Amino acid sequence: QVQLVESGGGLVQAGDSLRLSCAASGRTASSYAMGWFRQAPGKEREFVAAITWSGSSTYYADSVKGRFTITRDYAKNTVYLQMNSLKPEDTAVYSCTAGPVRTVKAGLSESWGQGTQVTVSS
Repeated sequence: QVQLVESGGGLVQAGDSLRLSCAASGRTASSYAMGWFRQAPGKEREFVAAITWSGSSTYYADSVKGRFTITRDYAKNTVYLQMNSLKPEDTAVYSCTAGPVRTVKAGLSESWGQGTQVTVSS
């Protein structure tokens, strides 16, 4: 199993930017797709973005397309989520996940980080 640790959350104003990081460790960490989900209070967890193990393909929820960018650094075994033009509705706990790309996109991976809070004030 892959161990995941997120960082970079915080409190920002609408229109600001944040970059989340997810550091992966474990024997097969670099061979997995990785992704981000978020969960706001009282709402279901929802897919945000994913990137394949090669980095050649990325996937985004419609709500974040054009504002969020997912990238990965193989040397650091880290995935980043650059979030620009943040909106109050982006407020949520953001969690990182890793695994085969289909399970990552579906939120069915067994490997999850502890989550990091992002709060966007209006």
